[in-house]
Amino acid sequence: MAKTKTTFFCQNCGTQHSQWVGQCHVCKEWNTIVEEVIQKEEKRNWKQGSSTDRKVRKPQRIADIQINAEERISTLNNEFDTVLGGGIVKGSVILLGGEPGIGKSTLLLQIALGITKKVLYVSGEESESQIKMRAERLSNSDTNCLILTETNTQQIFTSVADVNPDVLVIDSIQTLHTSTIEATPGSISQIRETSAELIKFAKETATPVLLIGHINKEGHIAGPKILEHMVDVVLQFEGDRNHNYRILRAHKNRFGSTSELGIYEMLGNGLREITNPSEILISKKDADLSGIAIASTLEGIRPLMIEVQALVSTAVYGTPQRSSTGFNLKRLHMLLAVLEKRAGFKLGAKDVFLNITGGISIDDTAIDLAVIAAILSSNKDVAINPNVCFAAEVGLAGEIRPISKIDQRILEAEKLGYKTFVTSKYNKITVQNPKIRVLLVGKIEEVFATLFA
Repeated sequence: MAKTKTTFFCQNCGTQHSQWVGQCHVCKEWNTIVEEVIQKEEKRNWKQGSSTDRKVRKPQRIADIQINAEERISTLNNEFDTVLGGGIVKGSVILLGGEPGIGKSTLLLQIALGITKKVLYVSGEESESQIKMRAERLSNSDTNCLILTETNTQQIFTSVADVNPDVLVIDSIQTLHTSTIEATPGSISQIRETSAELIKFAKETATPVLLIGHINKEGHIAGPKILEHMVDVVLQFEGDRNHNYRILRAHKNRFGSTSELGIYEMLGNGLREITNPSEILISKKDADLSGIAIASTLEGIRPLMIEVQALVSTAVYGTPQRSSTGFNLKRLHMLLAVLEKRAGFKLGAKDVFLNITGGISIDDTAIDLAVIAAILSSNKDVAINPNVCFAAEVGLAGEIRPISKIDQRILEAEKLGYKTFVTSKYNKITVQNPKIRVLLVGKIEEVFATLFA
């Protein structure tokens, strides 16, 4: 019988320790060290065979390596495929994380039902009847999707050998356990071992594996950090459970860009794809209000129109407040300093509140001009024409700087019906005869004179 040993793992970062300590020396968290039982025996691969049965690979010269085109499986879900870079790559391992109740299981079940190939959906959290009721709610009864409720990886691989699916979905990785080690499901040892078995299975059989992962209170995927390093794609499903809209982001993607995002609306019959995100990012209002400006931004290759709201008021308590939601607060401080130093607007004794509508965070510096326009509009209490949109970066000298992909932004604004597009005069615009008026400015003073003349 194999000798049983114990070791200590940090439940926050997964670091192994030789003995119990109060604080993890890697992540500096307190009281996260837990003793776990490990069994020192010959590890078995997912085929239940010895590791010596595998074919030994020989090193190759880099010039002799043949490049094969990545074969992708379309999910028929345009938002999901866009975030992945064009579909699911065969043999890839995709990890989807998100808060409880945000819709992770609904999203992957909807993906599994939509794929035209054979899919095995393995659930360790719900029964077959619960999954069946959810599938009926999604109005999809695709017979290519097979359901299995199991948590033991050896039993899962036995079913996989019988079914031979094209795609494997696991809900969730924290519920799985393997018999090769003695540890409770969800522990650091079990997550690391079961993930290694699934990744080995995916690479050896070219079968893509989609994993659902729980997150901890800090918002990171629960389990060892090495889990995110091992998988090929890490997706984050974000949103507020009190609102209907969800955002899918790629934090890591070995087969595509990490700057893409997908937007969904949670309905009673599943997640609806939002093909025109501007419809939810721009508020519907009956009257023109001050402090609102429309900005053109980019998420990956997708241009978006977002609404920037600002409120400027006299500081009542002596010390002015600066607050921003969805926009970098330090950059807001910089833009306010530029307005005061270069353009002469006295905002030092006023409260400034900034909000990006729709609940998204924007890092694109091209919305600087819209932020300044919204602040000036609220300060003067004069509404900006709702048919005007902005796209430019603001420098420390008060100059309006050029931005990238200006042509795509102009065409998107034209398509959505805007009449005027304000940008830097230093941009190289190649759009021929745009139907929208392009207003070129060089300094903040020109923007103020144009908007509030």
